[in-house]
Amino acid sequence: MRAGGRQLRVAVWKATEKGAGNKRPLLFFNGIGASIELMAPLAAWFTDRDLISFDMPGVGGSPKPSAPYRPWTMAWTAARILDQLGYDKVDVMGVSWGGGLAQQFAFQHPRRTGRLILAATSAGMIMVPGDMKALSKMADPQRYIDPDFMRKNFQTLYGGETLGADDHIGRIVPPSRTGYLYQLGAMAGWTSVPFLPLMKAPTLIMMGDDDRIVPAINGRILEGLIPNATLEIVPGGGHLFLVSRAEDVMPRIREFLDDSYETASRKAAA
Repeated sequence: MRAGGRQLRVAVWKATEKGAGNKRPLLFFNGIGASIELMAPLAAWFTDRDLISFDMPGVGGSPKPSAPYRPWTMAWTAARILDQLGYDKVDVMGVSWGGGLAQQFAFQHPRRTGRLILAATSAGMIMVPGDMKALSKMADPQRYIDPDFMRKNFQTLYGGETLGADDHIGRIVPPSRTGYLYQLGAMAGWTSVPFLPLMKAPTLIMMGDDDRIVPAINGRILEGLIPNATLEIVPGGGHLFLVSRAEDVMPRIREFLDDSYETASRKAAA
């Protein structure tokens, strides 16, 4: 799909559950270097609503970027994708790098944002950094290029449990080096701190207590700045707790998303 002047690979998983048509679609922003292929296990949890995601420039099936980009340009591009797909208001979820983009989208497009979920992420430049050994390996695109490197360093990189690691590694499509470096550079100097107090969307923040890349304290920073936010710490959760602790966290995410519909139903019945 061509959107915002960029050619991007876009995926839409259509709702399959009966009566799912009244639920808002979920727009998902993935982590750095992560392609649509890594979304399949997560998509299986959201058969009650449409799920939209896309590969960043130079990642997965999207062509290499011809120029650098910034979070606000990609948030604008995401809105153009929604326009072309015919979606107006959506719930928004972002993990890690994608959590920053999710914050930017919710700020830029408040009328199009229903509920916001931020997983294993931070406020950007103003954050408590993780373990330097883990961060140095994260900055190396080899973790996506060499499966053996990923297996060897999985625990060092992400912390927490390794349940689901082999399946996750098997789904990886290596990003281009240009795409990976441009994604790293996109967040350079960026922070959401100035606009977080202006956010209105009900927000669920989830952090792993053994995250080596984004320590859980960053979730407390987000919770303190976002007016309508709830923080939940995942015990034993590393940076990829959406993978390793899916059985625990996905039902909670669905519950959070469904709460607005249950509230609306109660009001309608009153």
